[in-house]
Amino acid sequence: MPRKAALACAALATAGLLASCTSNSTDSGDSGGSTTVSSNDDPGENVVIGFSGPQASHGWMAAINRFAEEAAAQYEDVDLRVAEGTNDPSTQVSHIETFINDRVDAIVLLPTDGAALTQVATQAMEAGIPVINVDREFSDDAAARLTLLGDNYGMGVSAGEYACGLIAEHDLGDDAVIAEIAGIDSLPLTQERSQGFADALATCGQEVDNRVAAEFTVDSGERAASNLLQAAPEIDIVWNHDDDQGVGVKAAFDNAERDEFFFIGGAGSANAMRWIEAGEMEATVIYPATQAGDGIKLARLIAQNRGMSDLVQIEVPRRIVLDAPVVTADNLDQYTPMGFES
Repeated sequence: MPRKAALACAALATAGLLASCTSNSTDSGDSGGSTTVSSNDDPGENVVIGFSGPQASHGWMAAINRFAEEAAAQYEDVDLRVAEGTNDPSTQVSHIETFINDRVDAIVLLPTDGAALTQVATQAMEAGIPVINVDREFSDDAAARLTLLGDNYGMGVSAGEYACGLIAEHDLGDDAVIAEIAGIDSLPLTQERSQGFADALATCGQEVDNRVAAEFTVDSGERAASNLLQAAPEIDIVWNHDDDQGVGVKAAFDNAERDEFFFIGGAGSANAMRWIEAGEMEATVIYPATQAGDGIKLARLIAQNRGMSDLVQIEVPRRIVLDAPVVTADNLDQYTPMGFES
């Protein structure tokens, strides 16, 4: 496989968008040499993977758990042990201790609190059990064999770059009115998304004119959006950080009969996909709910002492940051299967 194609294949495989990538094909040319066909999805040694994820109190969180189970179900060589979802760090610590005592082959963990789960994750690593840290980072890199993250800053950059494109395409000018509906302002992820958005807007000479914060819930989204609309009688572009709270945001827009602006969402819910298809939303920026599914796939390879077949590097990388693509009507079909119900 040509190098450029192999790298593209590897990127898709890591994101869980490609069922199988084969980089080394059998070749018995004039030199007499040959290589062995290798694929990440070829059966390997049977492994037990423990998974501890969040309580499904939010559409994105529920999708995290679903994608983890769906990824494991693809492989006959994976026995997935799923702990009950929780938002309590002490309960999650006990889950990991149980996995350690059971001597599972790998642990995939989306921690309720990265700092609070660092010590028990370190204990698992010291016991020889590789830990795949998903979405919320531990406070010590040594607590994980692999850290697999979405890109919060990149989400903001993607939204801001797309907004800049809309401003140029529709000739909105330097005085375009841009609004932002953030999530919980005290969270680093919200701060990173806002910073990325501001940095990207600055490249086209724009800035956020009106900003409100919600709490990643439908009710808070509706309240925040209603306050925004009262404060801004005319808006050109709105970026909402989270499609779950976006259900309430959209309700506020509909109730106020306001649709003069381009509406950009965040995370990639099924609702957002349907709104885009119906022409009621311009775009949404993906924050992958597939992360735990990707973590299961990579935990399997690590536990089987295999690497990613389409990388020259022998080992699975220690850190992977997933992309934050923009979904529009033009590429909707590609991303609709990844949409999660709010």
